Amino acid sequence: MAKRKLTLSVDGAVIERAKHFSRRNQTTVSQLVTEFLGSLDDPEERATPIVTRLRGVLPATTSRGEHLEHLESKHS
Repeated sequence: MAKRKLTLSVDGAVIERAKHFSRRNQTTVSQLVTEFLGSLDDPEERATPIVTRLRGVLPATTSRGEHLEHLESKHS
C-alpha cells in the first residue's frame, strides 16, 4: 500500500514523549502511529509489541475495578 502524508495536531509534550519513546524503541513516530491505527480495524489481529505497550497488558478478563484495586494497593 502506498504511503500518504497525514497532518495531526498533537500537544507538544506528547510529541516529545513520542519521539523519546520511538528513539528508545528504535522506530519512528510514523511507524508507531501506523501500527496503532492499523490495529484498530481488526481487534482479533494480534497486536505488535509496540501497540501492546501503548494499550497496556491487562488480560481481557480483568475488570476496571480489579485494575484500580491493584493500582491502589501497589501505590499506597
